[in-house]
Amino acid sequence: MDEPIIEGLDPPPPAPTGLNILVCIKQVPDSAQIRVHPVTNTIMRQGVPTIINPYDLFALEEAMRLRDEYGGQVTVLCMGPPMAEDALRRALGLGADRAVLITDRRFAGSDTLATSFALATALGKIAEERAIDIVFTGKQTIDGDTAQVGPGIARRMGLNQLTYVSAIDSLDMGRRSIVVRRRSEGGVQVLRSALPCLITMLEDSNVVRRGSIQDMLRAARAPVTIWSAEEAGVEDPLKCGLRGSPTVVKRVFAPSPREESAEMVTVEGKDPARIGDAIIDLIFARDPKLEVALTATAS
Repeated sequence: MDEPIIEGLDPPPPAPTGLNILVCIKQVPDSAQIRVHPVTNTIMRQGVPTIINPYDLFALEEAMRLRDEYGGQVTVLCMGPPMAEDALRRALGLGADRAVLITDRRFAGSDTLATSFALATALGKIAEERAIDIVFTGKQTIDGDTAQVGPGIARRMGLNQLTYVSAIDSLDMGRRSIVVRRRSEGGVQVLRSALPCLITMLEDSNVVRRGSIQDMLRAARAPVTIWSAEEAGVEDPLKCGLRGSPTVVKRVFAPSPREESAEMVTVEGKDPARIGDAIIDLIFARDPKLEVALTATAS
């Protein structure tokens, strides 16, 4: 016997399918115009043009590529000041589906430990809606260059971490496993990992797409979820910001320029052997002790 139809009730929404992918991005100052506060030794962001961390763009592209192939949703997550919403809208314009910004004055001055804590907490809250399959980050940021936040998130969330990934070879939705290529000092490692996992992508691992007109128009009016520390699930604000950051920058300085200029070697019309001899003669002329040491070693 068929069940009676109850008027006025909407049917339940369909269960989500495909991958649930999160991409952590950071809005960073343009590296050509970075200034450092003389007292706090933190980066001064006021009045400096900002961009999406370039390494994060490769992570975002790889996430969208997997979504396009296997279905699902790509959510971008950013921790930063309110103006970081601009970076999230740029990510939406490239094709991301959803954007979340966690912003709070208590996050200011966070080092990598405090940053990974806040992001992992927010990711945990997002995972309450639907389990996360993959978390993507860039290899590192151009303003910190530590490459610690991605692994820190993985450790806090208990995820397998695949760092310095140059390519994703395959993904098996049935077995819930992924095969990647990881660049190492000795060459390239091919690794298989179970999902969920966290992946940090290398530069030039893919070609970042141009956003479509439809995505750009959608990004301009799409809602961006904005959470304070409490709304992101941070129960102990002392673990965030400067108070939650054990790393202290003792001194920041720009390297002094070299006084001596480079010396040019004319190579036109010379064969490689003569060019090599000319360069060696210049090196020995600047460092006579090196010539004596090498001669003694050879004899």
